[in-house]
Amino acid sequence: MASKSDYWYELGMNSVLLNAVKNWRGDAEIWFQGSFNRLPETVRVNPLRKDNGWVEDWLRGIGGKRISWFNGKGTAWTLPFERGKLEGEDRIILSSLHETGRLTRQEAVSMIPAIALDAKPGEIILDMCASPGSKTTQICEHLNNKGVVIANEVVSSRINTLVSNSQRHGSRSCMIVHHDGRHIPKIPGNGFDRVLVDVPCTGSGTTRKNPEVWKKWLPSGGRSLHKLQIDLLSKAVDITKNNGRIVYSTCSLDPVENEAVVAEILRKYPVRVINASDILGQIPYDKGFTDWPILDDNGNITDNLEVVDSIFPPIESEIIQSLNDCVRIWNDKIEGGGFFVAIFEKIEKNDNEVVTKKTVQDDQLNSDSKNLPQPIDDDIRKKIVDRWGSCPDNLWIRGKKISWSTKEVKFIWEEEKSRKSGRIIIPGKMWKPLKVIHLGLDAIKLRNGEIDRIIGRSSQQIIPEIKSGHVKTNGKLIDRLLIGELLLPDEIADNLDGFSGSLILIDDRNNTSIPVWIGDRVSLMVNEPERVILRAIRGLRININEEE
Repeated sequence: MASKSDYWYELGMNSVLLNAVKNWRGDAEIWFQGSFNRLPETVRVNPLRKDNGWVEDWLRGIGGKRISWFNGKGTAWTLPFERGKLEGEDRIILSSLHETGRLTRQEAVSMIPAIALDAKPGEIILDMCASPGSKTTQICEHLNNKGVVIANEVVSSRINTLVSNSQRHGSRSCMIVHHDGRHIPKIPGNGFDRVLVDVPCTGSGTTRKNPEVWKKWLPSGGRSLHKLQIDLLSKAVDITKNNGRIVYSTCSLDPVENEAVVAEILRKYPVRVINASDILGQIPYDKGFTDWPILDDNGNITDNLEVVDSIFPPIESEIIQSLNDCVRIWNDKIEGGGFFVAIFEKIEKNDNEVVTKKTVQDDQLNSDSKNLPQPIDDDIRKKIVDRWGSCPDNLWIRGKKISWSTKEVKFIWEEEKSRKSGRIIIPGKMWKPLKVIHLGLDAIKLRNGEIDRIIGRSSQQIIPEIKSGHVKTNGKLIDRLLIGELLLPDEIADNLDGFSGSLILIDDRNNTSIPVWIGDRVSLMVNEPERVILRAIRGLRININEEE
């Protein structure tokens, strides 16, 4: 009986994609041999977590190797097994590291667009096609909780995944919105500092993780997406500030989805392509194509198709020269997936168009629903101060949760906004025309309108912002809680007589914070993946039989 590998090999050898690559490269067989085997597990360690050093040591201990070309924030690692193939206790720890946001499972080449974007703390960034969120969280790491990345997703069914991954990661600098990227508002008014446009594509570079591509890929798929890709990138250019950066990327090898899109943008807009050599460092890549054939759905060269002009190779010398500065990543040369990246800078251009603007009053807009995040009011702020002695800035309330964000989010909220090409001005202190789904990090839980507790994922970050609500205790007592022992409140600290409610314990050995609930007994307020990692860090048994 033939193995899956044999079956996939046969699919590849007889695929339209391999035939197409023969028309893009003279050594297609070498490409094929590097585009077939399953990808190894690759992960990105979250530098915003204080225990990232322990995570790196653990990855090294199971045979992980740092990805030498990764020059983003934190570190990235290749592990010595295919995704999902790790067994036993290590499998549980790896899964828990991901679930608790200490690392992100992510294909290695997928990390390159955020490296190319090179976001800086304090900037306002747009991730135009964001779900599932691995690139969004990587951008957040560059921002270091200063600035905001507006993560946009058009498909409703994918938004929950984006929210979940944002919360798992634990950054305060993410705002999630729901728009068709082709019509996303220009927020803020002078444009975004940087925009990532990782567009929908045919995925011809993903054969090592998605073998079905061998069976399904056709050149007509790229032609069908070509206009959408141009439209998304056009919008990105329009809403980027002068001298701002736009990164266009796909996981496709097809020049119709890549260089042809870049060429059309260069014809239409005041942008230039930046040479990536200084930005991407040691990442192995080839220059972009300057010429390519038109292929039929057998992967053969044809001149009998009716296609739009923008699909053909450029004849303009300046555009041809610019395409050389694009980044074409081949599976075999990076020993991973295939990818394409173009880095643009928007050229400053005077706009002499006179636009008659009309200001629309708040009551004409049916002010934002209370179902959307709103700044906390004075009453909630006072309750937080009464409870913990002080109140962090940039808190937002929605339903039964208070989230914690950044001052740049407050700036977006307060700024006047526009719609319909800037002709209608919307007053500040509302989200319209942004369709905001979620923002920041869930930090505080309410119960019946009163302060209930600090949400565990935010506890480490929020301690420096509050004066009370936490107590330092013997780390060995925390170990006992983690292995399931029952403790009385007076065992934790002397001054808890009669106290009940949420409290954060601070380990006197390493300042790790552990949220608990004080009642008749002391109860841990962390989920099971967090318990697994805390036990592992302390050298405690993780109860493998119980976890399985």
